[in-house]
Amino acid sequence: MSTDIAADVFEEHRPVLMGVAYRMLGRVADAEDVVQEAWLRRSGADRDAVREPRAYLVRVTTRLAVDRLRRIKASGETYVGPWLPEPYATRFADTVPDAEERAVLADSVSLALLVVLESLSPLERAVFVLREAFGYPHAEIAAMLDRGEAAVRQLAARARRHVEERRPRYEADPAQRRDLTERFLAAAADGDLEGLMSLLAPDVRLVGDSGGKAKAPLRVVASADKVGRFLAAAARTAAPGLTYRFLEVNGGPAILVLSGDAPDAVFQVEVAGGHIQSIYIIRNPHKLRSLAA
Repeated sequence: MSTDIAADVFEEHRPVLMGVAYRMLGRVADAEDVVQEAWLRRSGADRDAVREPRAYLVRVTTRLAVDRLRRIKASGETYVGPWLPEPYATRFADTVPDAEERAVLADSVSLALLVVLESLSPLERAVFVLREAFGYPHAEIAAMLDRGEAAVRQLAARARRHVEERRPRYEADPAQRRDLTERFLAAAADGDLEGLMSLLAPDVRLVGDSGGKAKAPLRVVASADKVGRFLAAAARTAAPGLTYRFLEVNGGPAILVLSGDAPDAVFQVEVAGGHIQSIYIIRNPHKLRSLAA
């Protein structure tokens, strides 16, 4: 196989590889590094021996992601304030015509799920991602991870149980979520406390991720009264000249706040019972670089 053909094959499978690596790591730059390393290994491998390029690339990507996740966890880094995954621009609404498939994909990459996946071991996370997000059989996952099938089934069951016990339940109606996102932006930008309170669930939670590099709450803000007052106060003290645009992030509608041409923040809401149940704000500038125009 020529280098050009091998590169074309790799580009064909890049979206799947990024999907695996990002769900494993929750970090766009790290996922891109892992995928690039997978390509380097593919280009240096005996091409005649690689009979199934996709299977080979997914296996290499998964193993590299497991190794990187182990290093991250072993480093013992402390994070300032709440941690959220790096926002990942998706285009499921444009590229996945089937509504049911689109909902499954969006759920598998949601911020809420990725936060829960952070508490899994690297192997549990790999098995969960490959099984639940991509539908790989246990036997194939066992071969990818060089583990016995029985061990993989145990990892899968343990990971699924852990996730089901901890993940919050939100509704997946995209039209309702988009409507509430638009109304949330209008009320928040105007500092309209009454308007905000009409949208928020009584037990709403606001999670802000700044990594200590921008202004954001260092603890989770809980209850409609506290969240509403926080957002109204933030609107009064916001820098002049901010602009807003909608985009799809992690499978759902989000608001990108721009200061000039530079991303300043990403807001995303989760919905249940016709009200906003969670608000995620990502302001760590390192996590916004992939959204720069």
